[in-house]
Amino acid sequence: MTKRFFLTISFLVACLCAAFAQADKIVGEYQCVHDGVDSRIKIFKHEDGYRAQCTWVSNLKKEDGTLRRDVKNPDPAKRKITNDKIVLIDKVKYDGVDTWKDGKIYDPTRGRYFTVTLTFKDEKTLAVRGSVAFIGKSVYWKKLK
Repeated sequence: MTKRFFLTISFLVACLCAAFAQADKIVGEYQCVHDGVDSRIKIFKHEDGYRAQCTWVSNLKKEDGTLRRDVKNPDPAKRKITNDKIVLIDKVKYDGVDTWKDGKIYDPTRGRYFTVTLTFKDEKTLAVRGSVAFIGKSVYWKKLK
């Protein structure tokens, strides 16, 4: 009886560890080229979900040498954030079926938030789909690390 109990507990712990490892598969650094702008994005655990934050953009400086900022952000307090520090995705959660969802993605070119779903197309390609109702657009991020 005791041996069977410990085997059952060991099996459950192993299953939970595997599920957590699968959820963390999204953590890492990515490259995205969108509308001619190359950027690097870091996805990391944050609170009870995952967050994606820009860490580098190819066009950080304007022609006059000043830094580009998030001037279209609907929150006036965030309009002074430089483009290489913008939080792009927040509060996504792993659904247990190789998909992360229930969060929001921010489009700094329009200053708008959308529902987001993240899935791996292959081991190194993350499909990032932002949508409103049934209308959406996907971009692909290449995993670097």
